[in-house]
Amino acid sequence: MGKYRKPTFFVSRIVNPLLMSLGSVPVLGTLGRRSGEWRRVPVNVLEVEGRRYLVAPRGNTHWARNLLAHPEAELKQGGRTDRLEAIPVPDGAKQPIIAAYLDRWASGSQRDFEELPNPSDHPVFRLETPDPPSTTEEPGAGQPLETQEPPPRSSS
Repeated sequence: MGKYRKPTFFVSRIVNPLLMSLGSVPVLGTLGRRSGEWRRVPVNVLEVEGRRYLVAPRGNTHWARNLLAHPEAELKQGGRTDRLEAIPVPDGAKQPIIAAYLDRWASGSQRDFEELPNPSDHPVFRLETPDPPSTTEEPGAGQPLETQEPPPRSSS
């Protein structure tokens, strides 16, 4: 397991729940890797060149491990909830994203990156809208129900 800087009791039990209840920050929902239950945590969503990213400044966090096990996620932001797929960014491509993250949120994260200086210690995910499931066209699909042909009767 990778390195992880556990948040203090105050942050995990008071600050994070308060931020989520106020709706003042984006909230990530992940499926628990063992429980299968939804877990929620406030996050910073970084936008770089039109793409959205999540960076785990504290290292191999629970939410990052959950996304590695179950990449489907929800992001609640500004009264809207988006279903997303979290795609891990390879170690070799992390540095410019981490630099952009630090440019934006260094005041709250600089110490985490000083204590875990290796980019491979910080999971980074690109957030994508999942492709809709493919459906097979059934006879009568797309027609209003009243104009569809009834199924043939069996002669028994």
